[in-house]
This record gives sequence, structure tokens and C-alpha cells, in this order.
Amino acid sequence: MKILVTGGTGFIGSHTCVELLGSGYEVVIVDNLLNSKASVLDRVAAVSGKRPVLVKADVRTRETLRGIFTEHKVDAVIHFAGLKSVGESVQKPLQYYDNNIGSTLALCQVMAEFDVFKLVFSSSATVYGVPASVPVSEDFPLKATNPYGRSKLINEEILRDLFVSDERWHIAMLRYFNPVGAHESGMIGEDPSGVPNNLMPYLSQVAAGKLSVLSVYGNDWPTPDGTGVRDYVHVSDLANGHKKALEKLGQAAGVFTYNLGTERGYSVLEMIAAFERATGQPVPYRIVGRREGDIAICYAKASLAKAELGWVAARGLDEMCSDLWRWQQYSDKSVQ
Repeated sequence: MKILVTGGTGFIGSHTCVELLGSGYEVVIVDNLLNSKASVLDRVAAVSGKRPVLVKADVRTRETLRGIFTEHKVDAVIHFAGLKSVGESVQKPLQYYDNNIGSTLALCQVMAEFDVFKLVFSSSATVYGVPASVPVSEDFPLKATNPYGRSKLINEEILRDLFVSDERWHIAMLRYFNPVGAHESGMIGEDPSGVPNNLMPYLSQVAAGKLSVLSVYGNDWPTPDGTGVRDYVHVSDLANGHKKALEKLGQAAGVFTYNLGTERGYSVLEMIAAFERATGQPVPYRIVGRREGDIAICYAKASLAKAELGWVAARGLDEMCSDLWRWQQYSDKSVQ
């Protein structure tokens, strides 16, 4: 079975490629390498023993997509490609809507042209906005608070409308919470261009001495220690969730929505302490003002994924931190 993975050289995409290749799938990646590097394919091949095909292109380019579907007998698609920084989306909303929604429209149009109707879509817990309570289940009201989250929510609505128009579609929308960690080998991890936007890679670079101090956005949130609380889930668990979703789509048509999370929230200060404990590295931090678009607390109810996909988050906080640190040390050595 051959899977097209858009954004497959990115953080979650590359780990999912490892998971797929290890399970006997063939993988073709389309990625414009805007926030990732082609060199990850060498490490994917080293870890999995197989090398995916890479087509460097923007997913919005329909002619390129048609060329991929013509050359490769694609059976299903996992769609990761998109811009993903909450803060940047507030500053550049048009860029986020154009990129994140335009890529989905182009992809689905070309998929239909080639009679490929199985799609796993990378959504986000940001579609819930500010939840009235926690844990957050899939039937909660949807109201994103920033352009990034709204771009995911609009894509979800597009995919629901698509199934209404054509019931041949098999669509899984995975709303995952906060991806962290790295492959247990230490050879694959989050490798952003420039300064990281997310907490854990920034924290790791501070511990490594590459950045001087971690900024904690607010200590006046309505949480036990005043810092934001999130559900951090290991990226390898998320990769397994995408494989489980593919298996689900082989069973029935429809639109299926699942939260992928640990069902446990940790504050920013708790994550700093856990990282220091797991690695022995100090992480200096400073409290700064709240970041626009953020919320106080969010963690998942993931019982539906367990019941219908047989998926649970298997890795704990220590593994998230130690695997991330192993990757940080590996990536630092690889650029020396």
C-alpha cells in the first residue's frame, strides 16, 4: 500500500513516515521544505531501513500533484503540510489561510481526479478555542481563537462538506494536542528553521546553551502555578495514531474525528522541572507577558481513539524529555 504524506519531512510527518515504513507501507512525500530539511530522509532511512521518495513542491501546485498521482499508485494520503505557529498566524493571517486552506483544496481536488478517497487530516486541539471545561472531548463546541486554529477548523468543515457531496470519501481528522519528544534513536526530532516557536524545542535549546533563556508567557493564568497547562503527547505515539487511523479508513467510509492526547495536563513550570530532572540540565527562564491567542488550560479526553482505533498514548513525561534531549545532543553534533 502506497501512502502520500504531505509535509512528510516535518516533525510529526517524519516520525509518521518511520512508523509507516516500519509497518510495510511505501511512502511518497511532497514537501516544500519551508520549515524542514531534506536531510531528514537520510535519518528516516537509517532508522527504518527504507527511504521514502521526496518530491520538493508546494502542495497548492495542482500540476505537480497530478504528476505525483500519475507516477505513483497512491492508495491514501496523510495531510500534514501547513504553517503551524499560533503567534505568527496572528501577525500573518492571510498567509496562514492561503497556505493551510489552499493546500487542502488543491489536494482534495487532485485526489478525486485520481479516485483516491482515503485521507487522514492533521488537525489540532486549537479548534476548540477556550474550552468551557476539561478534559476536552470531540463533541465540545468548536471556536478557534487564532488564525492558525481557524484554518484547521475551516479545513475540517471543508472535509465534512466534501463527504456530504460524495460518500466515497474515507476521512479521519486527528485533533492532537501538544506534540513533543523525538524518536527513541535520537536521530529524528523537531528541527525548525530559526528560533523555535514551541515550548519544548525552545526549552531544549536553552538547556544546550544555544539560546540564553526561556520565555514563559505569563504566570497569571488561572492554573495552579499561574503558567499555561497543556496536554503534551509523544510524537512517536502520534505517529502510531496516524497509522491506526489509516487502518480505520480501510474499514468504512465516513468522516471520523479523534482527539490524540494523554488525558493529563502539565504546566510550563512542571515541564521545565521534568526536563531538568530527566536530563540533569538547568533551564533558566523568565516570566514575560501573555502571548496573544493563547489559553490557560487544555487537555484531552481520548477515550474515543482508544475505543475505535485501539490507540493510547504509551510514553510518559520522562520519555518525552529524555528522547528530546537525546535528539538535541545528536543534532548539535551533526552540525559541528
